[in-house]
Amino acid sequence: MHSSHQGGTIKQSWSKQRRRDGMRSRWAATVIAGGLIATMTVPGQTAGLSVFTDPLIEELSTSRTAISLSYLIGTLVGAACQPLIGKASDRWDIRRVIIGIAVAFSAILFGLSFITDMLGLTIGFVGVRMAGQGALSLAATTAISRAITHRRGLALGVSAALGSAGISLAPIGLERLITTVDIQGAWRWEALAVLAIVIPAAFFIKTPPSRKGLSKHWTPERGWTLAEARRTGMLWVLSAAVAVSSMLTTALAFHQIALLGERGLSPLEAAANFLPQTITTLLATLVVGALIDRADPRIFVIAAMAAMSAALLLVGVVTPGWSAVFYGLVLGTAGGCLRGMEAATFARFYGVKHIGAIRGLSTAFSLGASALGPYMLALGVELDGGFTTPTALLSAIPVIVIIATVIVRPPTHSDGVRPQ
Repeated sequence: MHSSHQGGTIKQSWSKQRRRDGMRSRWAATVIAGGLIATMTVPGQTAGLSVFTDPLIEELSTSRTAISLSYLIGTLVGAACQPLIGKASDRWDIRRVIIGIAVAFSAILFGLSFITDMLGLTIGFVGVRMAGQGALSLAATTAISRAITHRRGLALGVSAALGSAGISLAPIGLERLITTVDIQGAWRWEALAVLAIVIPAAFFIKTPPSRKGLSKHWTPERGWTLAEARRTGMLWVLSAAVAVSSMLTTALAFHQIALLGERGLSPLEAAANFLPQTITTLLATLVVGALIDRADPRIFVIAAMAAMSAALLLVGVVTPGWSAVFYGLVLGTAGGCLRGMEAATFARFYGVKHIGAIRGLSTAFSLGASALGPYMLALGVELDGGFTTPTALLSAIPVIVIIATVIVRPPTHSDGVRPQ
């Protein structure tokens, strides 16, 4: 009897261990797949588009301000679609949503390779900003938020770190690719890469059961509706933090070659500055992701805004060498803090039942702000003749967000419970 009981205990122990191993494998597969999908948003991200800016100015015989205006229009139109995409992510199978976005994104990139004027470029910007920067990013983080409940903040942080690494390193490779195969060839290679990587990665994302089986097999996490969330001050503070970060990092990245060129760096050195940005983006994203489940998220909002303000002030003192590296490290810290806390904080404060719709609203603001950033900075450069004064003035905006973050309280539902 004793031997039989002992054998049963061992079998139960093995069974539990196998279940734990299986859960860890699914957790890791979902996180890695999310990171790969986030990386492939790069053709629609500012970092990925920044290396096309100067070649496009030359090829289309246009001005920096005209390119920035085209980018502004394209991004604003693309931003308007994000709430609908967020709702679709809540309603439909997230894998199908991701695959559909990938196919559309790839087709848009292929179409961009045939543009010959500013109208075509603006239409292309609408597509890549809507599908890449917006829809694919939103769908990937929504998938992880809904699929993972254990250490969700860490999962989102690791996935964001992987995506940030790919996005930050891409400009170096894209700069070489454009030199080798020209702008048109680079866009076609990007279109192929999106299909080849995103579609297989989507099948590794763990998804919850369909809504038909919820009553019997699965109870969804509680969560605020979008209408409820809109009535809380913290939603607007978080959205403002993400929008300000997006606006300012986009402005700096979009004009990075010219901005650092003004400070004495060569085009290759300016593109290589994405490397120190990558280092601290990765570190900050991972650290914040590991801590966000246990710490007050507002701490990281304040840290991100402080780092962003510091990076803007550093523009005026950057020179080739270590000061340029330090600038990249500070700017990367700002972006990493936001990436590490943003998706996890929305899920923590508002639950995940309607997280797609809630983050869709925030993403729309973020995309709209990212459109405004490059144009504002380009206008400032035209008026002042350089980047130093405009960036110094812009450094005041993150300080306003810091003050709002300190003042506004975290949301509490009408029943007194905060969704976790």
